[in-house]
Amino acid sequence: MGRTVGEVAKLAHVSVRTLHHYDSIGLLAPSERSASGYRMYGEADLDRLQQVLFFRELGFGLDEIARVMGEPGFDHREALEMQRRMLADKTAQLRHMIEAVDAAIDGMERGVTVDDKDKFEPFGEFNPAEYEAEARERWGETDAYKESARRTARYTKDDWKRIMAQQKAVTDGYIAAMEAGDAPDSPEVFAVVENHLVSISDNFYTLPGEMFGNLAEMWVADQRFTKNIDKVKPGLAQFQHDAVKAWVAAKYSK
Repeated sequence: MGRTVGEVAKLAHVSVRTLHHYDSIGLLAPSERSASGYRMYGEADLDRLQQVLFFRELGFGLDEIARVMGEPGFDHREALEMQRRMLADKTAQLRHMIEAVDAAIDGMERGVTVDDKDKFEPFGEFNPAEYEAEARERWGETDAYKESARRTARYTKDDWKRIMAQQKAVTDGYIAAMEAGDAPDSPEVFAVVENHLVSISDNFYTLPGEMFGNLAEMWVADQRFTKNIDKVKPGLAQFQHDAVKAWVAAKYSK
């Protein structure tokens, strides 16, 4: 039995106006009809609304949500897993900030000055390399996650320098291709994509080539990724995304 817009609004703790807006922009429309012809929300609609609200909680704009959920290959389960990772990351950051607040309060009470660096460390930059290492994590129990944790735990400072140099070479390759006007689906760009895949698989976890496109989606769907990638060159995140998606399509869609 479907639910009316009023029932769904009450259930999801949103306003009727919000649901009407989602309907008007094509993001979420009631897909069922009552015996009297009234539009009703079915179970699949409620699942989609939950997905939208998760994305909203994570700071996504409605245009971004519509684009991500409108992708032909959009997978509900994979989206939930991505959202879980992002929420876990957000939770860890909030926990870290709470610890910083506690330290500040303790310092004030004891008359101790907190180190300036420690004051602002919780607000530090988002670390895309760390996030990539967990991109294929499934609830923290997958072989990919365990493999990444096992590898990175034993890396030395020199290892990280080598990895950063390797990643910089990949980034420089994308930038050179952009500046040369190479198309994302050109052989020159595909060579950079393959180097990128090797860099991830060699240093973090084994990433199947056909799944590389899922990681690429996060570069444009998650504004933290986009912001950090585009610091190097505006438009780089989108170019990398387009290149990887084209490579996956060319290699695995035949």
